[in-house]
Amino acid sequence: MPDAKSSLDPTVLDRLGDLSLVARTIVEGFMAGHHRSPQKGSSVEFAQHRPYVPGDELKKVDWQIFARSDRLVVKEFVEETNFSCHILIDASESMAFSSLSYSKFDYARWCAAALAHLVTQQRDAAGLVIFDSDIRDRVPPSNGTHQNTAIISALERADARGTTGVGNVLNWIGGRLRQKGIVIIISDLFADPDQLVEGLRRLTHSGHEPILFQVLDPQELEFDFERLLRLDGFEGTGKLKVDPKALRNAYRQEIRKHTADLKRQARALSCDFVSLTTSHPLDVALSTYLARRASRARARS
Repeated sequence: MPDAKSSLDPTVLDRLGDLSLVARTIVEGFMAGHHRSPQKGSSVEFAQHRPYVPGDELKKVDWQIFARSDRLVVKEFVEETNFSCHILIDASESMAFSSLSYSKFDYARWCAAALAHLVTQQRDAAGLVIFDSDIRDRVPPSNGTHQNTAIISALERADARGTTGVGNVLNWIGGRLRQKGIVIIISDLFADPDQLVEGLRRLTHSGHEPILFQVLDPQELEFDFERLLRLDGFEGTGKLKVDPKALRNAYRQEIRKHTADLKRQARALSCDFVSLTTSHPLDVALSTYLARRASRARARS
Protein backbone atom coordinates (compact mmCIF):
# COMPACT_ATOMS: atom_id res chain seq x y z
CA MET A 1 0.00 0.00 0.00
CA PRO A 2 1.52 3.35 -1.00
CA ASP A 3 2.12 5.94 1.70
CA ALA A 4 -0.70 8.42 2.09
CA LYS A 5 0.19 11.93 0.98
CA SER A 6 1.33 13.99 3.94
CA SER A 7 -1.30 16.42 5.19
CA LEU A 8 1.60 18.84 5.50
CA ASP A 9 2.59 18.69 1.84
CA PRO A 10 2.72 22.31 0.60
CA THR A 11 0.04 21.62 -2.02
CA VAL A 12 -2.32 20.50 0.77
CA LEU A 13 -1.43 23.49 2.95
CA ASP A 14 -2.14 25.75 -0.01
CA ARG A 15 -5.70 24.42 -0.16
CA LEU A 16 -6.26 24.96 3.57
CA GLY A 17 -6.47 28.67 2.90
CA ASP A 18 -6.76 30.03 6.42
CA LEU A 19 -3.26 30.96 7.58
CA SER A 20 -3.91 30.38 11.27
CA LEU A 21 -5.06 26.84 10.49
CA VAL A 22 -1.93 26.33 8.38
CA ALA A 23 0.28 27.47 11.27
CA ARG A 24 -1.43 25.16 13.77
CA THR A 25 -1.24 22.25 11.33
CA ILE A 26 2.49 22.74 10.78
CA VAL A 27 3.24 23.13 14.49
CA GLU A 28 1.11 20.13 15.46
CA GLY A 29 2.90 18.10 12.79
CA PHE A 30 6.25 19.20 14.14
CA MET A 31 5.28 18.43 17.75
CA ALA A 32 3.85 15.00 16.92
CA GLY A 33 6.06 12.39 18.51
CA HIS A 34 7.87 14.93 20.67
CA HIS A 35 7.38 14.72 24.41
CA ARG A 36 6.16 18.07 25.68
CA SER A 37 6.62 18.75 29.36
CA PRO A 38 5.51 22.20 30.48
CA GLN A 39 8.43 24.06 31.99
CA LYS A 40 7.52 26.62 34.62
CA GLY A 41 10.09 29.33 35.18
CA SER A 42 11.70 29.49 38.60
CA SER A 43 10.68 33.13 38.70
CA VAL A 44 7.05 34.08 38.15
CA GLU A 45 7.30 37.72 39.18
CA PHE A 46 4.49 39.97 38.07
CA ALA A 47 5.59 42.22 35.18
CA GLN A 48 2.65 44.37 34.10
CA HIS A 49 -1.04 44.66 33.28
CA ARG A 50 -2.28 45.18 29.75
CA PRO A 51 -5.80 45.54 28.29
CA TYR A 52 -7.71 42.32 27.65
CA VAL A 53 -7.92 41.34 23.97
CA PRO A 54 -10.48 38.80 22.66
CA GLY A 55 -8.71 35.44 22.58
CA ASP A 56 -6.77 35.94 25.83
CA GLU A 57 -7.12 33.15 28.37
CA LEU A 58 -9.69 34.03 31.03
CA LYS A 59 -7.44 32.66 33.78
CA LYS A 60 -5.04 35.55 33.08
CA VAL A 61 -7.71 38.21 33.72
CA ASP A 62 -7.20 40.22 36.92
CA TRP A 63 -10.71 39.87 38.34
CA GLN A 64 -9.94 42.09 41.34
CA ILE A 65 -9.30 45.05 39.06
CA PHE A 66 -12.44 44.19 37.11
CA ALA A 67 -14.48 44.20 40.33
CA ARG A 68 -13.11 47.61 41.34
CA SER A 69 -13.10 49.42 38.00
CA ASP A 70 -15.15 47.35 35.56
CA ARG A 71 -12.04 47.14 33.31
CA LEU A 72 -10.78 43.90 31.81
CA VAL A 73 -6.99 43.60 32.06
CA VAL A 74 -4.68 40.59 31.99
CA LYS A 75 -1.57 39.90 34.04
CA GLU A 76 1.81 39.31 32.41
CA PHE A 77 4.74 37.76 34.24
CA VAL A 78 8.51 37.90 33.85
CA GLU A 79 8.69 34.24 32.80
CA GLU A 80 6.33 34.98 29.91
CA THR A 81 8.37 37.83 28.46
CA ASN A 82 11.99 36.65 28.83
CA PHE A 83 12.56 35.65 25.19
CA SER A 84 11.83 37.52 21.96
CA CYS A 85 11.73 36.16 18.43
CA HIS A 86 11.71 38.80 15.67
CA ILE A 87 10.49 37.34 12.35
CA LEU A 88 11.44 39.32 9.23
CA ILE A 89 9.78 38.26 5.98
CA ASP A 90 10.83 39.40 2.51
CA ALA A 91 7.80 40.62 0.53
CA SER A 92 9.68 41.86 -2.55
CA GLU A 93 8.67 41.01 -6.10
CA SER A 94 11.06 38.08 -6.52
CA MET A 95 9.22 36.24 -3.73
CA ALA A 96 6.13 36.05 -5.97
CA PHE A 97 7.83 33.54 -8.30
CA SER A 98 6.32 30.07 -8.53
CA SER A 99 6.53 27.00 -10.71
CA LEU A 100 3.94 25.38 -8.42
CA SER A 101 0.40 26.28 -7.42
CA TYR A 102 1.73 28.56 -4.66
CA SER A 103 4.55 31.07 -4.53
CA LYS A 104 7.72 31.41 -2.51
CA PHE A 105 5.95 34.16 -0.59
CA ASP A 106 3.08 31.81 0.29
CA TYR A 107 5.59 29.27 1.61
CA ALA A 108 7.45 32.01 3.52
CA ARG A 109 4.16 33.13 5.10
CA TRP A 110 3.42 29.57 6.23
CA CYS A 111 6.90 29.41 7.73
CA ALA A 112 6.51 32.75 9.54
CA ALA A 113 3.05 31.85 10.83
CA ALA A 114 4.21 28.44 12.07
CA LEU A 115 7.25 29.87 13.87
CA ALA A 116 5.17 32.63 15.49
CA HIS A 117 2.59 30.06 16.57
CA LEU A 118 5.32 27.83 18.03
CA VAL A 119 6.93 30.73 19.94
CA THR A 120 3.68 32.11 21.37
CA GLN A 121 2.55 28.60 22.36
CA GLN A 122 5.60 28.53 24.61
CA ARG A 123 4.42 31.85 26.12
CA ASP A 124 7.40 33.70 24.65
CA ALA A 125 7.26 36.93 22.65
CA ALA A 126 7.12 36.97 18.85
CA GLY A 127 7.18 39.99 16.54
CA LEU A 128 6.89 40.43 12.78
CA VAL A 129 8.46 42.74 10.20
CA ILE A 130 7.33 42.65 6.55
CA PHE A 131 9.74 44.38 4.15
CA ASP A 132 10.81 44.93 0.57
CA SER A 133 13.32 47.77 0.09
CA ASP A 134 11.94 49.26 3.30
CA ILE A 135 9.82 48.16 6.24
CA ARG A 136 6.24 47.84 5.02
CA ASP A 137 4.43 46.53 8.10
CA ARG A 138 5.41 45.68 11.67
CA VAL A 139 3.88 43.88 14.67
CA PRO A 140 5.95 44.66 17.82
CA PRO A 141 6.97 41.62 19.92
CA SER A 142 4.46 40.35 22.46
CA ASN A 143 2.91 37.04 23.49
CA GLY A 144 -0.47 35.37 23.87
CA THR A 145 -3.29 34.49 21.51
CA HIS A 146 -3.92 38.13 20.65
CA GLN A 147 -0.34 38.44 19.36
CA ASN A 148 -0.60 35.36 17.20
CA THR A 149 -3.82 36.77 15.71
CA ALA A 150 -2.12 40.11 14.96
CA ILE A 151 0.79 38.38 13.20
CA ILE A 152 -1.56 36.19 11.14
CA SER A 153 -3.59 39.25 10.10
CA ALA A 154 -0.48 41.12 8.96
CA LEU A 155 0.73 38.12 6.95
CA GLU A 156 -2.66 37.71 5.28
CA ARG A 157 -2.70 41.39 4.27
CA ALA A 158 0.76 41.26 2.69
CA ASP A 159 1.62 40.65 -0.95
CA ALA A 160 4.91 40.33 -2.84
CA ARG A 161 5.88 43.49 -4.74
CA GLY A 162 8.63 46.05 -5.02
CA THR A 163 12.41 45.78 -5.05
CA THR A 164 14.36 44.00 -2.37
CA GLY A 165 16.62 45.64 0.18
CA VAL A 166 17.24 42.93 2.76
CA GLY A 167 20.75 44.14 3.60
CA ASN A 168 19.69 47.75 4.09
CA VAL A 169 16.66 46.69 6.16
CA LEU A 170 18.84 44.54 8.45
CA ASN A 171 21.28 47.42 8.87
CA TRP A 172 18.50 49.86 9.71
CA ILE A 173 16.64 47.57 12.07
CA GLY A 174 19.73 46.22 13.85
CA GLY A 175 19.99 49.18 16.18
CA ARG A 176 16.26 49.69 16.63
CA LEU A 177 14.97 46.36 17.98
CA ARG A 178 14.44 47.12 21.64
CA GLN A 179 14.14 43.51 22.81
CA LYS A 180 17.23 41.42 22.11
CA GLY A 181 16.65 37.88 20.91
CA ILE A 182 16.54 35.69 17.84
CA VAL A 183 16.03 37.45 14.48
CA ILE A 184 14.67 35.11 11.78
CA ILE A 185 15.04 36.38 8.20
CA ILE A 186 12.84 34.53 5.67
CA SER A 187 13.82 35.44 2.10
CA ASP A 188 15.11 34.07 -1.20
CA LEU A 189 18.23 36.13 -0.37
CA PHE A 190 18.52 37.46 -3.93
CA ALA A 191 20.42 40.46 -2.65
CA ASP A 192 23.88 41.96 -2.59
CA PRO A 193 25.89 39.55 -0.39
CA ASP A 194 28.09 42.29 1.06
CA GLN A 195 25.12 44.37 2.20
CA LEU A 196 23.42 41.27 3.60
CA VAL A 197 26.50 40.25 5.58
CA GLU A 198 26.93 43.80 6.87
CA GLY A 199 23.33 43.71 8.08
CA LEU A 200 23.90 40.38 9.83
CA ARG A 201 27.05 41.76 11.45
CA ARG A 202 25.08 44.76 12.74
CA LEU A 203 22.51 42.44 14.31
CA THR A 204 25.12 40.28 16.03
CA HIS A 205 26.96 43.35 17.34
CA SER A 206 23.65 44.57 18.79
CA GLY A 207 23.30 41.34 20.76
CA HIS A 208 20.85 39.51 18.50
CA GLU A 209 21.14 36.01 17.02
CA PRO A 210 20.23 36.07 13.30
CA ILE A 211 18.95 32.94 11.53
CA LEU A 212 18.64 32.90 7.74
CA PHE A 213 15.84 30.90 6.12
CA GLN A 214 16.44 30.85 2.36
CA VAL A 215 13.25 29.99 0.45
CA LEU A 216 13.70 28.87 -3.17
CA ASP A 217 11.40 27.36 -5.77
CA PRO A 218 12.67 24.01 -7.18
CA GLN A 219 13.00 25.55 -10.64
CA GLU A 220 15.29 28.22 -9.22
CA LEU A 221 17.63 25.40 -8.24
CA GLU A 222 17.35 23.19 -11.32
CA PHE A 223 16.40 25.64 -14.12
CA ASP A 224 14.83 22.64 -15.81
CA PHE A 225 12.85 24.55 -18.44
CA GLU A 226 12.72 23.22 -22.02
CA ARG A 227 11.14 25.99 -24.11
CA LEU A 228 12.30 29.54 -24.79
CA LEU A 229 11.77 31.74 -21.76
CA ARG A 230 11.05 35.41 -21.39
CA LEU A 231 12.94 36.39 -18.27
CA ASP A 232 12.11 39.51 -16.35
CA GLY A 233 15.29 41.19 -15.14
CA PHE A 234 16.00 41.23 -11.44
CA GLU A 235 12.89 42.83 -9.93
CA GLY A 236 11.91 45.04 -12.83
CA THR A 237 15.26 45.77 -14.51
CA GLY A 238 14.26 44.57 -18.00
CA LYS A 239 13.02 41.61 -20.10
CA LEU A 240 14.98 39.09 -22.20
CA LYS A 241 14.14 35.96 -24.25
CA VAL A 242 16.58 33.12 -23.65
CA ASP A 243 17.15 29.46 -24.48
CA PRO A 244 17.19 27.82 -21.02
CA LYS A 245 19.25 24.85 -22.24
CA ALA A 246 22.10 27.15 -23.22
CA LEU A 247 22.10 28.81 -19.80
CA ARG A 248 21.31 25.85 -17.55
CA ASN A 249 24.78 24.76 -16.48
CA ALA A 250 26.07 28.30 -15.95
CA TYR A 251 22.92 29.25 -14.06
CA ARG A 252 23.12 26.22 -11.75
CA GLN A 253 26.75 26.98 -10.99
CA GLU A 254 25.95 30.60 -10.23
CA ILE A 255 22.98 29.94 -7.92
CA ARG A 256 24.94 27.29 -6.01
CA LYS A 257 27.95 29.57 -5.70
CA HIS A 258 25.76 32.41 -4.43
CA THR A 259 24.16 30.14 -1.79
CA ALA A 260 27.49 28.58 -0.79
CA ASP A 261 29.04 32.03 -0.32
CA LEU A 262 26.13 33.15 1.87
CA LYS A 263 26.36 29.97 3.96
CA ARG A 264 30.09 30.44 4.43
CA GLN A 265 29.75 34.06 5.52
CA ALA A 266 26.82 33.27 7.80
CA ARG A 267 28.87 30.50 9.42
CA ALA A 268 31.74 32.95 9.99
CA LEU A 269 29.30 35.11 11.99
CA SER A 270 27.92 32.03 13.84
CA CYS A 271 24.54 32.51 12.13
CA ASP A 272 22.42 29.48 11.22
CA PHE A 273 21.54 29.09 7.54
CA VAL A 274 18.45 27.01 6.71
CA SER A 275 17.70 26.01 3.10
CA LEU A 276 14.00 25.60 2.27
CA THR A 277 12.65 24.38 -1.07
CA THR A 278 8.97 25.09 -1.66
CA SER A 279 8.25 21.56 -2.92
CA HIS A 280 9.24 20.04 0.46
CA PRO A 281 6.85 19.65 3.43
CA LEU A 282 7.49 22.56 5.76
CA ASP A 283 6.99 20.66 9.02
CA VAL A 284 9.77 18.22 8.07
CA ALA A 285 12.18 21.05 7.25
CA LEU A 286 11.42 22.94 10.47
CA SER A 287 11.53 19.80 12.58
CA THR A 288 14.91 18.78 11.15
CA TYR A 289 16.42 22.21 11.80
CA LEU A 290 14.98 22.67 15.30
CA ALA A 291 16.07 19.16 16.33
CA ARG A 292 19.60 19.89 15.11
CA ARG A 293 19.60 23.20 16.97
CA ALA A 294 18.40 21.53 20.19
CA SER A 295 21.11 18.87 19.84
CA ARG A 296 23.79 21.57 19.56
CA ALA A 297 22.41 23.35 22.63
CA ARG A 298 22.56 20.12 24.66
CA ALA A 299 26.13 19.47 23.53
CA ARG A 300 27.19 22.94 24.73
CA SER A 301 25.50 22.61 28.14
